[in-house]
Amino acid sequence: MSYPPRSAGLSGPVSGRPEPRLLDEVRRRLRLKHYSLRTEEAYLGWIRRFILANGKRHPREMGATEVERFLTGLAVEGQVAASTQNQALSALLFLYRQVIEVDLPWLDNVTRAKRPRRLPTVLSKDETRALLAQLDGRAWLLGSLLYGTGMRLMECLRLRVKDLDFKRNEITVRDGKGGKDRRTVLPQSLVESLQREVERASLLHERDLREGCGEVFLPHALARKYPAAGREFGWQYVFPSAQRSRDPRDGRERRQHIDEGVLARALKSSARQAGICKPVSAHTLRHSFATHLLEDGYDIRTIQELLGHKDVATTQIYTHVLNRGGRGVLSPLDRE
Repeated sequence: MSYPPRSAGLSGPVSGRPEPRLLDEVRRRLRLKHYSLRTEEAYLGWIRRFILANGKRHPREMGATEVERFLTGLAVEGQVAASTQNQALSALLFLYRQVIEVDLPWLDNVTRAKRPRRLPTVLSKDETRALLAQLDGRAWLLGSLLYGTGMRLMECLRLRVKDLDFKRNEITVRDGKGGKDRRTVLPQSLVESLQREVERASLLHERDLREGCGEVFLPHALARKYPAAGREFGWQYVFPSAQRSRDPRDGRERRQHIDEGVLARALKSSARQAGICKPVSAHTLRHSFATHLLEDGYDIRTIQELLGHKDVATTQIYTHVLNRGGRGVLSPLDRE
């Protein structure tokens, strides 16, 4: 069974006119339940691939058998990662349960992609300093903030001005993974740079207001509950985009946060310039934050809260990558 490429477009008919209406309804339900645009794009992509892989049949004409065959094919033929297969399963379950309103039986016959047990890539403290030294401007501030706070990349990019507490040296992370809020440390060494970034955001916001714009996207139903809040400065992004754009959710012209690719490209270039051979991403800085705190003797429960992990077992993975050799063991060859 062959599968269409992920790049297959989401616009245009799948087979005549009914399918676009189906995808529109999926999109409407996703937005009603406050799913992110990234999740919306991923779910629509998987649903479209599922329809195309089954000869453009309408999902109402299919069921558990087709879903099992599609997911098994991803694992066996596509050899996708377990997380990719799980995302496809979540998309199809959403389609059937929330849109078509058919509860599929438990999919016992799906061949699951194997989830390899991998250790996170962690930079040493010297490597981290060398990496950050190669960054400049906003990329340096973003990289330093990720390493200094342990935030995920999108949590950082979606920071609002009101979430920075300079008096308490504290950052509130809103709607993190799993929809949870948490607090993390605001590095004292970044206060001045962050304050300048806030001043820059303020100037952009004032210009937007003068030009009849200045309304930022508000999560969930806050825009209906507080109609004027979207124009308040406290709700603006700390890292706003240089240009305004049309919001795909309602077509309004807004200033979004900067694109995540800005930092990804800068990190790749800086790692090469610093002579770091390890694969470096924004998440590598989060892993390094946790590992270095453990090295400095901080309690694992404290680190769990700063990272926003639901289970301490997730945080314990960093005990296996401490910079002390394999499993923190001192080799007998190095004993005096």
